[in-house]
Amino acid sequence: MLVIPEGLRASHLRYFGASTADWMAGLPSLAQRCLRRWDLRLDGTPAHGAVALVVPVRRADGTGAVLKLQPVDEETAGEPIALRAWGGRAAVRLLEHDPGTGSMLLERLDPGRTLGSVEDVRAALRTLGEILARLHAVAAPPGLRSLAGLASYLLERASRAVPLLPDPADRALARSCAAALREVLPEPGDRLLHWDLHYDNVLATPDGAGWVAIDPKPLGGDPGFELLAALHNRFDAADVAYRFDLMTEVLGLDRRRAACWTLARVLQNLVWAAEEGAENWSAHPDRVIAEALLARY
Repeated sequence: MLVIPEGLRASHLRYFGASTADWMAGLPSLAQRCLRRWDLRLDGTPAHGAVALVVPVRRADGTGAVLKLQPVDEETAGEPIALRAWGGRAAVRLLEHDPGTGSMLLERLDPGRTLGSVEDVRAALRTLGEILARLHAVAAPPGLRSLAGLASYLLERASRAVPLLPDPADRALARSCAAALREVLPEPGDRLLHWDLHYDNVLATPDGAGWVAIDPKPLGGDPGFELLAALHNRFDAADVAYRFDLMTEVLGLDRRRAACWTLARVLQNLVWAAEEGAENWSAHPDRVIAEALLARY
């Protein structure tokens, strides 16, 4: 029998409250239906992130795979669409998908080896940039959220949320970020974005010969909007300019536009902080990143 990790239950309770209680209660039976439907057998201990249960399995032909189970919502609905569009090029390969439940069967990677395990931070960052470049080579397919819509709604939310920030410096930073977003919003882009690509969302292939992106939160838009997660990883304030320049070089981005879209992503975090009643950001990496970009661009 599949045992649901208590950490996944706690995570759902923290992030969703009681809204996914029914889904969680039905998770064991959902897993069993997927095992029967795709002729799978359990092959290891289940793992989980904040939202999804990931179950190691073997297919009828003996090859390893993973069964990924998660509630279908605005954030997760686009994942199979994006994975199908990438077709295994720099992203985990989608083997099977059940649209009714959102269940996915994915190729198995090496969960014990993430890009974060690479000792040379700058080498890891270059690898991540190269993966992003391959992902962005694909135009966003129909059916995904658009950066244009998300960014317009973000500005609406910011007008209400920014006055709630208790620190005047945070409010000033948010206004600067909003101005940067308004500058680039007329050209939101059309590339297929991962939107959450950081070191721990890049796993090694089983043979150790390559790196593959997992767990996208896909969006159609400008690649500059997804640099912030990589700038956060193993954060070093003295390295912000180098990291930004390296990523924009590898991706072939206009640095002014990429800076504006990165500031838009900082604005999104500020709005979330304001809506959740967070304290000031005096020591937050986003402040250091935003101030570095505002000073240069």
